[in-house]
Amino acid sequence: MALDNVRAFLGAIDAAGQLARVTRPVSVDKEMTEIADRCMKSPEGGPALLFECPTLLAGGASPYAVAVNLFGSERRMALALGVERLDDVGERIAELLNLKVPEGLLGKLAMLPKLAEVAKFPPKTIGGRAPCQELVLQGSDIDLSCFPVPVCWPEDGGPYITLPGVITRDPKTGVRNVGMYRIQVLGKADLAMHWQRHKVGAAHWRAIAERDETMPVAIALGGDPASIYAASAPLPPTIDEFLFAGFLRKEPVRLAKAVTCDLEVPAEAEIVIEGFIDLHEDLVLEGPFGDHTGFYSLADYYPKVHVTAITMRPEPVWPHTIVGRPPMEDYWLGHATERIFLPLLKLTLPEIVDLHMPAEGIFHNLVFVSIDKQFPGQAYKVMNGLWGQGLMALAKVIVVLDKEVNVRDPKEAWWVALNHIDPERDVRFSMGPIDVLDHSSRGFTYGSKMGIDATRKWKEEGFTREWPNRIVMDEGTKARVDAMWRDLGIEL
Repeated sequence: MALDNVRAFLGAIDAAGQLARVTRPVSVDKEMTEIADRCMKSPEGGPALLFECPTLLAGGASPYAVAVNLFGSERRMALALGVERLDDVGERIAELLNLKVPEGLLGKLAMLPKLAEVAKFPPKTIGGRAPCQELVLQGSDIDLSCFPVPVCWPEDGGPYITLPGVITRDPKTGVRNVGMYRIQVLGKADLAMHWQRHKVGAAHWRAIAERDETMPVAIALGGDPASIYAASAPLPPTIDEFLFAGFLRKEPVRLAKAVTCDLEVPAEAEIVIEGFIDLHEDLVLEGPFGDHTGFYSLADYYPKVHVTAITMRPEPVWPHTIVGRPPMEDYWLGHATERIFLPLLKLTLPEIVDLHMPAEGIFHNLVFVSIDKQFPGQAYKVMNGLWGQGLMALAKVIVVLDKEVNVRDPKEAWWVALNHIDPERDVRFSMGPIDVLDHSSRGFTYGSKMGIDATRKWKEEGFTREWPNRIVMDEGTKARVDAMWRDLGIEL
């Protein structure tokens, strides 16, 4: 059965022995970050943390607990999605993509369970008062300073909401989007919405500006863990994140009508912040912010959100994540995306065997990809193909290797690549869009990219020398040493 909310997720994490409850008071002013950072840098991502007695920025105890690092390990990421391995989700997608209508009535009937599985994924809007709306704050009762919104790093511009599902709607098509964008708290009822120009929420904002309308926004904190993850996933603009979450959960996501705006919100959320953006208002200064690059992203101007309502459960848990120098919790969210979306990449680039974005590359800075090379120049075909795939357009360095290389092991991938390349011959540069957070690019969101062909070179590619074999011990010798190992007195 799918996990429906943060409380159920915490219970499952606790049952798995991966939850640490912090019962002593801890300030949301950087102390929480330092504790979580030490945990995240430990082997396998450290435990999930539930701070039961947070201290507010203004002093005094918060009545609400803060949950951090919920998704911060491969085991917890799989638990969130209801699978044993993250690759199970990718394999399920691959199976659906490979469905072919069989011959004969019995074959067609055998497909019905699969089709029924797809049919039950759409989210369902419920009636009555949703769990996330048991308490409703409006007007002068709205005060974001009463919530344990952390200040993460010393140079941050203020407290930040970091694990939201920001809900907007395309004014032309009516298609909903749920994005995960950082949000700075500016005052009791004011927020700064940091959505980068490449994100769908920003596209909705630009489209509404053209129509000279006010933009409704809802910010969901919590809900089912699959929906929280889906907000971070690089889905096409026409795919509803709640629909995708339903696919992941194998159960529909329950939604409720927002109280003060024409949007639907997760019924099982802990807290929902409703509001609007006035397109006639000037942008507001947001930042700096200690970002997932490990460096501060600089202050810039973004839309201001006016809060019209805060709805919540009676004793909500505040979900939070912390980004900074990798590895951190966001690595595991990105790792899930890597495994889940690999089959979709293979649709257009079927020669891809595997792909990995190591933590040190902060997702978009380094991509290792292994291919089944069948013709000369294929590595360059794959590089250009990847740069044409959605947010993969932001990839700064792509390294292409042969199919037998384990690209999930960066040490092996670099060892092979650095042995295989002639830099002048095998490195190509291109220009294109760059991540908003990249402080090194020559222009804002625009700069160069590098592709490295680290595959074996063919004669048609101008290589006429003999290509050597990798050093591997023969199986007979390995078996004989295995048999004598216990008698050698060597401890490893």
